[in-house]
Amino acid sequence: MTCNSCASTSAEHLFRAKGYDLVRCTGCGLAYIANPPSAEELKVLYSAGASYHAALCDHSSTTFATQDRIAVRHLAETLRSVKGGRLLDVGCSIGQFAARAKAAGFAAMGLEMNAASAVFARTHYGLDVAEGTIHDAPQEPGSLDVLTMFDVIEHVPDPLGDLRKAWDLLAPGGTIVLSTPNIDGLFPKASLPLAKKLDYWPHPEPPYHLYQFSAKTLGAMLANAGFAVTSTRHFAIDLAYTFGQMQTLLKMPKRLAYAGLFAPMAALGPMIGQGDWIYVTARKAG
Repeated sequence: MTCNSCASTSAEHLFRAKGYDLVRCTGCGLAYIANPPSAEELKVLYSAGASYHAALCDHSSTTFATQDRIAVRHLAETLRSVKGGRLLDVGCSIGQFAARAKAAGFAAMGLEMNAASAVFARTHYGLDVAEGTIHDAPQEPGSLDVLTMFDVIEHVPDPLGDLRKAWDLLAPGGTIVLSTPNIDGLFPKASLPLAKKLDYWPHPEPPYHLYQFSAKTLGAMLANAGFAVTSTRHFAIDLAYTFGQMQTLLKMPKRLAYAGLFAPMAALGPMIGQGDWIYVTARKAG
């Protein structure tokens, strides 16, 4: 498999999980699954999330509340760079961020692959949400002021192609805002050597994330697609998501010990510019 960013065919092995091999390009440093699932296999993987989707649509659930808090952060990061305009949220899920962006004054629209999520966004929030990938976006080239892709870029089979499509959809000087796990964060880097011995790495691992970005590799890919990075900010992935809920950990002494060792690193990472979750903002050059 060739690197999606620099087209190199040379890579070093990093980690193996569930039969999938995560490698790092020796040319540019981008990490990716060398033997990715087929389109049909991916469909099966994501269809297993029916219970998660039900919880996501339930206002009383912890899942809904967690994602709503994340939507607040998405909006805050977007408002750091742009205050309004035509906005498309790619991978909008049930519309929590897009609804908040609309309330904040953006002409916000969504795009979502999951049909049930798109229906919820339209009926519950009254949003204009189309179904499909970024390549199915109904908007005209050059018609958008803002395009957001929160925790999406790591899931797509051709991230460079998606970023080039984003460039095409944005007006000159338009803004793209992305978030993604950071493989060069303090916790992922510190835990990877032990992960190879334990065959366990709670940093997002294969096969759900086809790519693992860092600030450097995402910045390089954005530049390759015609963008100029204006901001990179570091955060920590929710500790309960990474390590598990405390009530679960208390029943699993080894997992609890692991969390005790590495959770402080995950929390410290953003303070020293090595968070395991990053927001990157860029402008359309030219």
